[in-house]
Amino acid sequence: MTVTLDHVAIATPDLETGSAPYLALGLTPEGPDEEVASQGVRVRAFEVGETLIELLAPTRPDSPIAAFLERRGPGLHHTAYQVADLDAEMARLGAAGARFLSQAPTPGRAGTRVAFLHPKWGAGTLIELVEHPAGEPGAGTEPESAAP
Repeated sequence: MTVTLDHVAIATPDLETGSAPYLALGLTPEGPDEEVASQGVRVRAFEVGETLIELLAPTRPDSPIAAFLERRGPGLHHTAYQVADLDAEMARLGAAGARFLSQAPTPGRAGTRVAFLHPKWGAGTLIELVEHPAGEPGAGTEPESAAP
């Protein structure tokens, strides 16, 4: 499997404040903000080459992002990697001893399916695996540079 960085997620108390540095850099949001109800967040994405910077703001006080902000304040929340088959990757990594935050994928932004690896397994970093819907750019297949 070839690993491709999908996005870097930044926790922020609100999207307007969090967007200021990226707007100052000349970036523009790649589309409208999106709510991911399963995670209790509102997301604003900025395209940087083939990778996204996703700003995450809590939509409810009991969301994981609200808890993160309470403990650590704004900043880097997780890194995310695109996979072609999330179920197969979860099985493969689980067999290798990976610890997941949940046993099944959940809905993500833009129609994706996602799963999070426990930070204790990820050397202190929360890691997200992302499977894009079939037909989307880079979706359902390994990146072109992948070996056959």
